[in-house]
Amino acid sequence: MSGAAVPAGSRELRRHLGLFDAVVIGLGSMVGAGIFASLAPAASAAGSGLLLGLALAAVVAYCNATSSARLAARYPQSGGTYVYGREQLGDFWGYLAGWGFVVGKTASCAAMALTVGSYVWPSQAHAVAIAAVVALTAVNYVGVQKAAWLTRVVVALVVAVLAAVVTACLTSGATDAARLDVGADASFGGVLQAAGLLFFAFAGYARIATLGEEVRDPERTIPRAIPLALGIALVLYAAVAVSVLLVLGPHRVAHTTAPLADAVRAADLPGLAPVVRVGAAVAALGSLLALILGVSRTTLAMARDRHLPHTLAAVHPRFQVPHRAELAIGAVVAVLAATADVRGAIGFSSFGVLAYYAVANASAWTLAPDEGRPPRTVPIVGTAGCLVLAFALPLASVLAGVAVIAAGAAAYGLRKAIAHHG
Repeated sequence: MSGAAVPAGSRELRRHLGLFDAVVIGLGSMVGAGIFASLAPAASAAGSGLLLGLALAAVVAYCNATSSARLAARYPQSGGTYVYGREQLGDFWGYLAGWGFVVGKTASCAAMALTVGSYVWPSQAHAVAIAAVVALTAVNYVGVQKAAWLTRVVVALVVAVLAAVVTACLTSGATDAARLDVGADASFGGVLQAAGLLFFAFAGYARIATLGEEVRDPERTIPRAIPLALGIALVLYAAVAVSVLLVLGPHRVAHTTAPLADAVRAADLPGLAPVVRVGAAVAALGSLLALILGVSRTTLAMARDRHLPHTLAAVHPRFQVPHRAELAIGAVVAVLAATADVRGAIGFSSFGVLAYYAVANASAWTLAPDEGRPPRTVPIVGTAGCLVLAFALPLASVLAGVAVIAAGAAAYGLRKAIAHHG
């Protein structure tokens, strides 16, 4: 099916998601990604300042969410900040945001797939990760409605597991309030780095904005869904982080690959550990499902504008999904899942996504008051917060992130030069 042969109107996506579905899709991509994967590297960076890092990540996430919600209400179409940056700041900034999102979130997909592998079958983590990517790409291919239904089940299960972990820790005799004290090991740079890594846990609310074309009454639904999903996730994360710290302390959290499973063991409930492992795997699968959904929609928007190969802009006539974009993203993630490691993928992903949100906040700053501009402090704190957290990440993540963003900018310049001379 060539681009020219697509019937008129078939490149548009169908609106059928309500407020509840939008909140659940946002929660599905946050709750899975974050709390099982990023607590340990964040504790390693911040030590006893872990909760300060979580609070800082939440503030930046709130600013990003508010800016994104106002922009999504104004531009209710697929693509998120790629569209907002293009419309508010110009073509290059929109492209750069889209590029940062696609590469950052593709790394997130790999991190989630590897999390599934390391919980389900640690000795065969890469093989399990590839199988997970293939299976979930197939689920997304047959339509977002089924994905939304599946996400609902995943979120319910994961919230139940997290509630069990919190209850087990708080009711055990192993808690010690002194473990929450912020000691001399918590440096300013360490707290910033932890916030950058924990930001990975909050990035899911963007999924709601990237589904702009598939949400009913998006001008009202999206601005309500984003802060709701973020607020629920923050309460959950804070409860889990506090209860795990009370039982293990920051040093033990930093040196574990499965802090929640270790916490229930330390709380004298070893029988709950396998349940936590299953919960972690299901959470990561739910996150991966929503991530593939979001990345493929931004790929669709960029392909429509020919920033990515135009053949990826096709929407399936029967399933009403950007099927070629989904298959392309699935293939790239499968390769990454076969070769990458979880901590490196989290750092690289955070850099790309923080760059994306810096553009979102700058775009929100340029809105007129009658266009729903947020209070001025929101995009200022958001832009500054994104840039500071991005460059506070581990050096390897910063260098890789800068190199990939620069490569994307160079590709844009080259394409423009060829088009100009052509």
